[in-house]
Amino acid sequence: MKISQKGLYALQAMMMLARHYRQGAIKIREIAYEENLPEKFLELILLELKNARIVESVRGAKGGYQLRRDPSEIRLSEIMRLIDGPLAPFGDAEQLRALIDRDLPHRALYQLFLDVRDAAANILENTSLADLIAEGGPRGKKTRRSAKKKDKTAVLPMVVGGNKGD
Repeated sequence: MKISQKGLYALQAMMMLARHYRQGAIKIREIAYEENLPEKFLELILLELKNARIVESVRGAKGGYQLRRDPSEIRLSEIMRLIDGPLAPFGDAEQLRALIDRDLPHRALYQLFLDVRDAAANILENTSLADLIAEGGPRGKKTRRSAKKKDKTAVLPMVVGGNKGD
């Protein structure tokens, strides 16, 4: 999966809005300055996020942009799909499934791509803006909780998944 510069800027801006949630609207200029983003490009990104009803604009002297929902309700997958399209390295999950069924000599390769897509989608679907801005971020939080499970299963699924397509 590849994230575009636009997608990266959108995530950075959304993280800032999440950090300032319920503190009022933030001007584009402030977001651009604090996150070191190009202001004109940021305007287009925020307009797209506004049209998708993820952020809202507030007019007036204290105007700017703010999140429409709590950061814990905004999943990274929602932002990524809006800005960059499908999460798969190419095409979407249905296209990959069709390739798996049609192209038998390359079935294992397409299955691998689907597995990668599913793993990435799962992480993005289960990570909210609130997770990103929490101290330690999503990795620190999940690592402590799932350390024992990871030791038991980290190698096995890769071996099993790799043998399925052979």
